[in-house]
Amino acid sequence: MSMSSEFATSGFEDALIILGAAGIVIPTFARFRITPVIGFILIGMLVGPAGLGALSGDYPWLHYFTITNREAIEPFAEFGIILLLFAIGLELSFARLWSMRKLVFGVGAAELLLSAALIGIGIHFVGQSWGGSIGLGLALALSSTALVLPLVGTSSPVGRAALGMLLFEDLAIVPIIFLLGAMAPFAQQEGWEGLAQTLVIGSLTIAAMLFLGRKLLPPLFAQAARTKSPELFLAASLLVVIIASLATSAAGLSPIVGAIVAGVLIAETEYHDQVEIITAPFRGLALGIFLITVGMSLDLRLIAANWQALLLALVGVVVVKAMVTGVLLRLSGAGRAVAAETGVLMASPSETTLIVLATAAAAQLIRPETAAFWQIVTAVGLTITPLLARIGQDVARRMEARTQEPVPDFTVGDDGEQRAVIIGFGRVGRLVAEMLTMHGKPYVAVESNIDAVRAARREGFPIIFGDIARPELVDNLRLGHASALILTMDNPVLALRIVKKVRGYCPDLAIVARARDATHAAALYRAGASDAVPETLESSLQLSEAVLVDLGIAMGPVIASIHEKRAEQRAEIMEMGELAEPPKLKRRTLREAKSESG
Repeated sequence: MSMSSEFATSGFEDALIILGAAGIVIPTFARFRITPVIGFILIGMLVGPAGLGALSGDYPWLHYFTITNREAIEPFAEFGIILLLFAIGLELSFARLWSMRKLVFGVGAAELLLSAALIGIGIHFVGQSWGGSIGLGLALALSSTALVLPLVGTSSPVGRAALGMLLFEDLAIVPIIFLLGAMAPFAQQEGWEGLAQTLVIGSLTIAAMLFLGRKLLPPLFAQAARTKSPELFLAASLLVVIIASLATSAAGLSPIVGAIVAGVLIAETEYHDQVEIITAPFRGLALGIFLITVGMSLDLRLIAANWQALLLALVGVVVVKAMVTGVLLRLSGAGRAVAAETGVLMASPSETTLIVLATAAAAQLIRPETAAFWQIVTAVGLTITPLLARIGQDVARRMEARTQEPVPDFTVGDDGEQRAVIIGFGRVGRLVAEMLTMHGKPYVAVESNIDAVRAARREGFPIIFGDIARPELVDNLRLGHASALILTMDNPVLALRIVKKVRGYCPDLAIVARARDATHAAALYRAGASDAVPETLESSLQLSEAVLVDLGIAMGPVIASIHEKRAEQRAEIMEMGELAEPPKLKRRTLREAKSESG
């Protein structure tokens, strides 16, 4: 073999391909505000052995752009899952875990067992043996921790519900694997004894990790912090993850369990924020590698040849899991929208489904061709997880919109009073609303987060639920009768789109927009904004004001200099936007509206 072909098939070239894919996928999909999950899976399909890799024998130059050995990068993908579960553990604490015990061991256990039972019974009726049906039911009932939690986080109601059920599934992986091994036709009584022994040893190992971690981790990270070396801090973090995963693996448990325990232990220390920040790039890259391996398992020709059976199987799994999860969450007291969104989000199979399928095949509970069929179903299910998340959000919004009380016309009241319209009711929008209230100026806010809407209504804020990204909502706001439009959401692309559209049919409306930076502010001015306020500029001016006052300078000169500097910066931004002067007509209209309402 020549040196060039050796290099072409080396792991080093595979690493370059993966890094190149990450460099293309992440910024490209972020530019269009699409999750990079789909991009990584598509890259895996393209460069994998079922894609361009299949042509590398006829076209040797393709060796430099394809990955032909899927098994060679799987260890890196498994390490990515470990880092992801470690990051999830960093967001937890013992107090939070205890508060979630009913969700984890109540709803989580019921969701897994009931979904597995229904899926297994359905598969048995199409000709699978009971042993194989149990194995397939347990495998397909699992949901993807690696994809679900990054899509919704762990702080929202949907995220908390998903986290509780996913934690139980992660803990249940090892008992499931031992159960399938004990059910094998060749298994003897030692299979059950091995399960009991592993659970005992695993429990003792976790208890030892909890005890030693509380004693050893604080001084370890304190020493790393004293050196002020990010490299040493990173090394200490990865060392903890690796040792914890190896410990649980040696005890017969999944390394995922060790990663979660390590994250929970560090979450109890004062260094958890720094650890989370410093390990984030590695988590994203390693997760990308895992998703590439998922894409490499998809053979489009095989999918095309069996698309009807694959579609029927996938739809059946998704429908059963969505219904079971949604019903159980409703019975546990969750709202209709939260239950529906969580059910749809959790409906696809998991990356650990592939592990359980391999175990069932090794135990001879299912045939290899059956395992291959369901592996494709799982890979396709992982691919559509972001789509299911979007569908779940849309379903939840429609359900909330139907259940909300009617909202009166808010742009023009019975007395003909003009109101300002605030789009977005987060930290910035709430502050703007409070200032308008302080000065007696009427307004109404529009927010797409139903939890924020409910909280604001309880506090007495005039707010409605709606997604401003939908063009029909902008049309229904009757902005031609508003006194001002204030855009406070942190979405540069959407803000520009709204400013352009509204300015087209409201030439005299005052439009004040939150800008991410000076460049974004200049673009907003070009689009027709009356005022664009860069976050970076205002935070710098506030910091300067605080410093000057603390240094003993009188408040009057400080305020005057701040206003002068703000005017200078605004003039520079206007020049960037190629505007000779601020839109005086629009600003004059705003002052007239103020005088009329005052």
